[in-house]
This record gives sequence, structure tokens and C-alpha cells, in this order.
Amino acid sequence: MVSLSPSPGFAMANFLLLSLATSLFLFNPAVADQYTVGGPIGWTIPTEGNAAESNYNHWALRTRFHVGDSLYFKYENDSVLLVSRDDYKGCETFNPVADFTDGNTTFQFDREGFFYFISGEPGHCEAGQRMIVRVMAHPGDMSPTGAPMASPGPGSNPSSRHHFSGASFDDRVGYGVFVAAAFMVLLFA
Repeated sequence: MVSLSPSPGFAMANFLLLSLATSLFLFNPAVADQYTVGGPIGWTIPTEGNAAESNYNHWALRTRFHVGDSLYFKYENDSVLLVSRDDYKGCETFNPVADFTDGNTTFQFDREGFFYFISGEPGHCEAGQRMIVRVMAHPGDMSPTGAPMASPGPGSNPSSRHHFSGASFDDRVGYGVFVAAAFMVLLFA
């Protein structure tokens, strides 16, 4: 008589495949994006010829930024300052939270909230080279009550605020593959 039930090897292969898929799904990493500030012209002082392209606040309002996303600033003979709200309003460059002068700056958002950027060059901020970015939490980063997860308070180290502290996509997927492989070894041992 012919049996219609699958062989034990076939059932085990299906179970292992389902286990691997489930473990990768459980880690559900949020994908971070990188945005180039100012597009091809970069972080520059607005002029009549590039005013539309360098209207930084207009661009930032149209873009949804999330924790883990990053901004790429390309500039020459200039700088990027991360400042407080009050320093942003007054274009004050004397007490930045962080300052960048290398010409190729990548700033990664490590929390939700508002970030204020200005140029450190005299007169540039007043001429419009400044930007407010609102960063939102990823939907997967919400607490069980639906409220956003806590962000670092005012006493946190300002010099570490521009670094992303979460595990990367590769770390989480690598861990998921490791768990699935360990599970398979246990099944066959």
C-alpha cells in the first residue's frame, strides 16, 4: 500500500524552513535611509540661482525622517552646527551641541524630536543656510501602550547624540540566522 503522508525527512525540511522564516520575521528590522541635504549642490548659502534647491526647511518639511535615518552634508569652506532651538532662532554659533567641519558629514538620528542645523560661517545662517528637522519614531519602535519609547533626557552626553545606538540590519539578520542554525543543529544532534 502507498502512503500519502510525507516522509519524515520532507516534514523536517519544511519545519526547518518555517523556523528560519519565522526567526527572520521576528527581528523585523527597520530600514534606515540616508538623505543628501541640498541635493547635488549640497549644503551651501542660498543665492538667487539656487534658492529653490537650497530651501532647506521646505525640503525637510516634505520629508519624513525616522530614528536611524541619516543626513549627508556635502560642503566646502563651510561647516554644519547642530544647535539648540534658541541658538537656531538667533543664528548663534558660539555654543553648538555638535560641530562638523570635514566637508563630508553624515549625521545619524538617534532619537525622535527636533534637530536644528545651521551653518557656522558668518552670515550664512542669516541668509537662510539653516534647517529644522523633525524626526519620528518608527512604528515598530512604539511601546505596548502606543506611546513612543523614551528618548535620552537633557542630561545625556551631547557628544554622543549624533550616533545611532541601535543594532544594525545586518546585526539583527545575522543573529536571526545564528538562532535558526543553532536550532537546526539541536534538532539533528
